[in-house]
Amino acid sequence: MIPYIHRDISWLAFNYRVLQEAKDPSVPLFERIKFLAIYSSNLDEFFRVRVANHRSLLRTGKKTRSSLDFEPAEILKKILKIVNTQQEEFSRIFEKQILFELASNKINILRRKKLNDEQQSFIEDYFKDNMLPYVQPVLLVENKIKPFLITGALYLAMHLEETGSNNKKPQYAVVKIPSDHLPRFVELSPSNEGEHDIIVIDDIVRHNVRLLFPGYDIIDTYSIKLTRDAELYIDDEYSGDLISKIKKSLNKRNVGVASRMVYDRSAPKKMLDFLSEVFELSQYDKMPEGRYHNNADFFGFPNFGMTHHKDNPQPPLPVPHLENAESIFNVIKRKDQLLHVPYQSYNPAVKFFEDAATDPNVTHIKIIQYRVAKVSKIMDALKLAVKNGKQVSAFVEVKARFDEAANLMWGERLEQAGVRVHYSMPGVKVHSKIAIVRRIEKDKARLYAHLSTGNFHEDTAKIYSDIGIFTADKRLTSEAARLFTYLETKTKPNRKFEYFGVGQFNLKPLLIELIKTEIKNAEKGKEARIILKMNSIHDEEMIGLLYEASQKGVKVQMIIRGICSLVPGIKGVSDNIEAISIVDRYLEHARIFMFHNNGKEKMYLSSADWMVRNLHRRIETMFPILDPDIHNTIKELINIQLYDNVKARYIHFSKNNEYRTETTDLAVRSQIETYYYMKRFTDSFESANK
Repeated sequence: MIPYIHRDISWLAFNYRVLQEAKDPSVPLFERIKFLAIYSSNLDEFFRVRVANHRSLLRTGKKTRSSLDFEPAEILKKILKIVNTQQEEFSRIFEKQILFELASNKINILRRKKLNDEQQSFIEDYFKDNMLPYVQPVLLVENKIKPFLITGALYLAMHLEETGSNNKKPQYAVVKIPSDHLPRFVELSPSNEGEHDIIVIDDIVRHNVRLLFPGYDIIDTYSIKLTRDAELYIDDEYSGDLISKIKKSLNKRNVGVASRMVYDRSAPKKMLDFLSEVFELSQYDKMPEGRYHNNADFFGFPNFGMTHHKDNPQPPLPVPHLENAESIFNVIKRKDQLLHVPYQSYNPAVKFFEDAATDPNVTHIKIIQYRVAKVSKIMDALKLAVKNGKQVSAFVEVKARFDEAANLMWGERLEQAGVRVHYSMPGVKVHSKIAIVRRIEKDKARLYAHLSTGNFHEDTAKIYSDIGIFTADKRLTSEAARLFTYLETKTKPNRKFEYFGVGQFNLKPLLIELIKTEIKNAEKGKEARIILKMNSIHDEEMIGLLYEASQKGVKVQMIIRGICSLVPGIKGVSDNIEAISIVDRYLEHARIFMFHNNGKEKMYLSSADWMVRNLHRRIETMFPILDPDIHNTIKELINIQLYDNVKARYIHFSKNNEYRTETTDLAVRSQIETYYYMKRFTDSFESANK
């Protein structure tokens, strides 16, 4: 059996890298608090999807498909053990580091027993004026009263006794903490001059809960939260109306079976046993945390204008020759253009669609939308294009997890505007990120394409690091058009894809061929090298092939943000494979694959990670970089990341998640270096084209 890390164990290692950012003293205070929120948000989704899947397998007695995967019970035990350890560290970071630093900046998070009389009066009035309609108190009666807990909502579980009664049998109740209606962090009044006193609304409820249960003494309170299975179980994607089935499944998502109950680790066992009985929880469903849950609410933590405790601003760099062009198509026609967000402004991508909507020579616009911004100028441009007589076609993937409802909404809006909308294909997801425009020039049709590693999403373009190109190169635009024809007609293309790698057609075979070419060159004593940047790698066949390449002498360098089931650095197996992960202020999202090819280097950008789902169950696109200038620029960007010795961590069999520090005596933080590289790149390009 080849060395292989279970995907969920590897994902937990990735999420720990996020937690490392929260405890890194070089990271500004409010950014550290943000990373606590990211870690918690990631973990909630992980339990709603991945852990729920393992629990489902455990209940049904099924095994996973992969020969290398573990038994569900085994992997669940490992997951819970790792998460418990991480949660304990989370609590230490918050209580021993974050609270101390906040206090040193005169921001005090106070418990209710630390409040002065005026502050107590303040939270009592706040509770009566703002919280009473939402708290929903319920006295629990075993086998009789079992309230439904809303997924992701916060509750206080309480131990009560009847006042004055000789019967001291414990009774229990739950009260909802209305963090879904009110700010989680409330500034107290009054505070000492120059200071900011804050209370978490959980503690406002704790202080006032006695008002909700007259006739009872409140012995103690402990916070709990339940998350539910978020998977959409669609009976048969191949028959009936898939859209209506998805809508029906969405209605059931928030009432799915429990996948986790988090609780205050100081809660007594007797209470936990009672709650387990009431809410029908197994040993795998319970997870201890600290006093507070829903720590994703730290996204909304007030900073009181202390911007010096946040990252220095890196405003997106303008791209004047694209943004200010009379027609962006005239610029693209002369030469392929690069766009690297969030370092560069996303305005050129928006302009691509806005110019297409108003250009009288444009006849067609086609786009694939996997995730869409809530407020989208691109969508507005598509609707305007229809008004201006263009034929507009949009493929909307409504199986994009947690964006299903938003995508259905956008699909309906586009249809109402006259856009021809195509929806999900049964059995596969369409994950490509491409768009094309057809324009009449001198009585001939010419195609323009925007090909990207990221979605056409104005919001994520501010925080996701992605690379895209604009091109009029017929070798690329014709194959992009061929893919759209397949999506619209469901008829397989007559011609094979020669330049593109496309999921369900030739993507995985092309990748295998490229790796095998490097292996053959190594066997002949030639230089052989592969550089791979992606979010995740999990596919067993691809991992096995990379192990073979390593053993044949191919040097493999990998930059993997998230899941890495491959194990680098094992002597005789993977000692020619080096892997790092970079976690910093932006989310690394670009997929870049480079193959030495005996000196005639081949470079591809892609929407696809090397996961089983991407290579087997999705329509993905991998496209070559044919423009030599763009090729060289991306190579420089990759080299900057390979030299990162500030935010890069090892992915390695013996020193996993250790910071890599030895590349050079000079500190290289790749996301900062990339920003200034792109600034020099943009400035020199603009100067050369004045």
